[in-house]
Amino acid sequence: EEDPEIEELARLRCPSERTEVIAERENRRKSRQRRCADYPGLAFGSSVFSSDTLMKLSVIKNELHNILNSQLKRAESEVAALNRRIQLLEEDLERSEERLATATAKLAEASQAADESERQRKILENRSLADEERMDALENQLKEARFLAEEADKKYDEVARKLAMVEADLERAEERAESGESKIVELEEELRVVGNNLKSLEVSEEKANQREEEYKNQIKTLTTRLKEAEARAEFAERSVQKLQKEVDRLEDELVHEKEKYKYICDDLDQTFSELVG
Repeated sequence: EEDPEIEELARLRCPSERTEVIAERENRRKSRQRRCADYPGLAFGSSVFSSDTLMKLSVIKNELHNILNSQLKRAESEVAALNRRIQLLEEDLERSEERLATATAKLAEASQAADESERQRKILENRSLADEERMDALENQLKEARFLAEEADKKYDEVARKLAMVEADLERAEERAESGESKIVELEEELRVVGNNLKSLEVSEEKANQREEEYKNQIKTLTTRLKEAEARAEFAERSVQKLQKEVDRLEDELVHEKEKYKYICDDLDQTFSELVG
């Protein structure tokens, strides 16, 4: 049966070379004891070793116990240190796991924020593309508007030039109309004098009144035509040539009316002469 000390030494074996040497010596000692077990002296409880040898063995045994105790204490302190280190490592591991969990949560949040940022970036890119397309469309509309404005300016200049020409023609037509109106006034004055003469003669009053009414109607007609000519003159930019023809026609009618008036005067003179004679 093995020595309990050797079993304990085997259980507490450390990497120290000294401890291994001591254990090996103890094993050799026990082996020698087993080989001497068949001696008669040993069988009856007597020893073949001398007292000095036994004393030395006792000293060696005590030293061995001291060494084992020292190694045991050292091993226990190393185990305690290792336990403390393990505890510190476990605490550090726990803190690391907590930091890892926190970092994982933050990473998840950061990943979510990154996804949200990416989504916002895509939205902004789409908006930017839409804005660029809208800006291109607005620029095209602006170019078209500028082109239309330039065309409108050109048309305005052309219309203004034509309007100036029409206004000049209208001014000349108005001058002619005023001249015709003054002639009509003179004609009305002459007709008034003739009417007064007819009234003073008191000859063929009814016939003279009738002729006077005809003359007034003719004058009204001429006045109406003149007003129509003036109205047409306001739109001379559209029908200047037609207005000129109308004025010429009025002048011809005025000449005709003068001739007619002269004929009437001659007729009245002849009638008056017949009445006097």
